[in-house]
Amino acid sequence: MENVLEIKNLCKKYDNFALKNISFNLPKGMIMGFIGENGAGKTTTIKAILDIIKSYSGEVKIFGLDNRQNDKKIKENIGVVLDDMFFPEILTPNDINNTMQGIYKNWDSKMFYNYLKEFSLLPNKQIKTFSKGMRKKLEIATALSHHPKLLILDEPTSGLDPVARDEVIQIFQSILEKDECSILLSSHITADLEHIADYITFIHNGEIILSKTTNELLDEYGIVKCTEKEFKKIKKEDYVKYKKAKYEYEVLVENKKEFKKKYNIAVIDKITLDDLMVLMIKGEE
Repeated sequence: MENVLEIKNLCKKYDNFALKNISFNLPKGMIMGFIGENGAGKTTTIKAILDIIKSYSGEVKIFGLDNRQNDKKIKENIGVVLDDMFFPEILTPNDINNTMQGIYKNWDSKMFYNYLKEFSLLPNKQIKTFSKGMRKKLEIATALSHHPKLLILDEPTSGLDPVARDEVIQIFQSILEKDECSILLSSHITADLEHIADYITFIHNGEIILSKTTNELLDEYGIVKCTEKEFKKIKKEDYVKYKKAKYEYEVLVENKKEFKKKYNIAVIDKITLDDLMVLMIKGEE
């Protein structure tokens, strides 16, 4: 399968934080959910991919090209929404349209104004009059309106109410169907990712701790709830992490079917991405 984004051994050091050998690939036409707690390294990884931060080691390829080459193919075909992205507040969406026409040869004014209408954004209003959610919608509309082949989105639905969030998620899905676009989507709202992401990559403390298909994670992983006596019978190699609650143990297992066979346990709870994050970060080995 062709990869639109390839990251190999990406490292970046700060005084009190480091990315450590980040490696993963995003196949063409797929959505990858990029998850991790605050400060885990999601935004730093994304900014290294975009070559916004410097002095990092490792290899990043976009469309098969080195991301540091400043190649026009990369710039023309990539759409970006960053959590700390902003447009000058004195501008209007009309100004954004006029500016982008001179930057992107594939800029689609009709598409842009359709998104403005869909998002209820007035084209002649200054951005300083927009709420946080409205500004985020404007950023998304701008990122989508030059028909990018790769979208890199850092918390694109933050500040949006549930209805608007669902609307944006549906737009991302429709773009994938029509334009063969690929999406790297960093989000704290993991419930959204469970429905739309083909892959999940989980970063913790600057390291990738897993990168799998969403189906693998949600179908094969599970949570066993048991007593202390039952937990002591489980061999260490048969679980990933565990957490002791007030009255029971919660045990993360990687293969529900094999675990059921081995320990004759009838019920293993389905896992959510939130469950996975909590147990992987807070659980004990």
